[in-house]
Amino acid sequence: MKKISLILILASVGVVSCKKVLDTQSYSSITDATAFDTPERALLVLNGVYDAAQSGGYNGGTETRGYPFGSANIEQGDVRGEDVINVAAFYQATYETTHTPTSANAVAFWDNTYGMINKANVAIEGFKNAGTKGTLTSAVATQYEAECRFLRAMGHHELVLMYARPYLDGNGSQLGVPYRDVANTSGSAVEQLRTIPRPKVADDYQKILADLDFAEANLPAGTAGTAINTYRATKAAAIALKMRVKLHMGDYAGVITEGNKLVPAIAPYVSPIGGWTLTATADGAFSATGGANASKENIFSVKNDPQDNISVNGSLPGQFGPTNLGGRGLVAVSPIIWNNTGWKCDDKRRTLLYTAGTNNNGKSSILTLKYKDFVTRGDWAPQIRYAEVLLTLAEAEARQGTGVSLRAIDLLNAVRNRALANPATDAYTVASFADKVALVQAILLERRIEFLMEGKRWGDISRLSGENNPAYSPGGVPAKASNGTQGADIYGCGLAYAPTRAAIPYSDYRFIWPIPSNEVTQNPVVTQNPGY
Repeated sequence: MKKISLILILASVGVVSCKKVLDTQSYSSITDATAFDTPERALLVLNGVYDAAQSGGYNGGTETRGYPFGSANIEQGDVRGEDVINVAAFYQATYETTHTPTSANAVAFWDNTYGMINKANVAIEGFKNAGTKGTLTSAVATQYEAECRFLRAMGHHELVLMYARPYLDGNGSQLGVPYRDVANTSGSAVEQLRTIPRPKVADDYQKILADLDFAEANLPAGTAGTAINTYRATKAAAIALKMRVKLHMGDYAGVITEGNKLVPAIAPYVSPIGGWTLTATADGAFSATGGANASKENIFSVKNDPQDNISVNGSLPGQFGPTNLGGRGLVAVSPIIWNNTGWKCDDKRRTLLYTAGTNNNGKSSILTLKYKDFVTRGDWAPQIRYAEVLLTLAEAEARQGTGVSLRAIDLLNAVRNRALANPATDAYTVASFADKVALVQAILLERRIEFLMEGKRWGDISRLSGENNPAYSPGGVPAKASNGTQGADIYGCGLAYAPTRAAIPYSDYRFIWPIPSNEVTQNPVVTQNPGY
């Protein structure tokens, strides 16, 4: 992979300007003045925005990590929850939120996400100008803008999850994060930012949805199962992300409206837009050998490949894989979820996607095989799967009305049944649930099982804690297992296990991360989160 000096980021508050582009040709002579002068160069700029989503600087720019979406959000999203064991001390710091405003992870997540956002904003301006000049057709310029606005929305939502209280805490009335939708390419732009305080969470969500509405209207439908329609945004990706956002808002009717665009009324569930659907087996969305995973289930993933990947220090197979297979064994499955009696002992996911292996402490643990490319680290980072669409729609259907929703059960079964050894007898029916609360609880458990080691747990902890419904809310960061020094005897389907690390209540200031000190120092109107 060639590094280039394409100037997309100049002065930007709290933003690093590390730049890589997914292209093997060196364009070292390109400047911001000529970056959009040809269709080929404009496409190179777009690829650069996607690459900014894959990786960025870490530890003051001395290293590269998978921030914001290459691998880091998956790793951080899981280790902040209770369903994995944080074998490494630095992941324990993430779980306990002993971060400070200068901690490397808290700073890197913020800087690299805003770095990607600003590259998207600069690119949007360039694409509009190229469309006006005729360098790009109007349709292509608008599509490229839509792709950037999809990434911009995705980035801001991730920032809200990490650095702000959830929408459901006060209907969006808590302090959010700066929503940056103007390119920062000059000193005057930076000075303008210094006058804008943190908005409310509701304001962030309004702008996120506006970006996604534009993306949906102007992105191609795409074709499921093709590589380019997996690592570049499509109409289905925008709709699916809107479903996720509206679920966080508690807008269940809105989730259903969006979900019905992607999910037929009855099975078989194949999206009318793009043809996305579940794979036949529970491991179908993950490559048998690692690397690309452009299955018909994978609506949007962030691309890695042998020429452009996160090093073993930050890659998905490196962090999650057992040491005896070539990984580092830094994140193991917790007995809290593995032993859960709601996860059937003969569920095929237990053997298809997990294995007993050695963790970084030299102890036997359960580790994942979702990411298998231990040599070239080419596993793509899954961000949106059709399974999420189905379970998100199932939860929204289950929460509507007063009774037990048959449609919600059908959607839940679609995901769960493909992993059951005996679906004919073990599938859920209306009689399986005493009421709608029990059904929602089953869907929430299925999300924990299906998306284990995919970084989705923190999002659910955040929104459910903010909802403060005792039937669903974990009440903060749940109690957790030890740091991987106990060994294989703690695992067993149905085996009782008592968490050894204390929970962190939702009221604790550590529930959300600190705003990096550089941001607070340089932006006098951006206030620090309480407690830091």
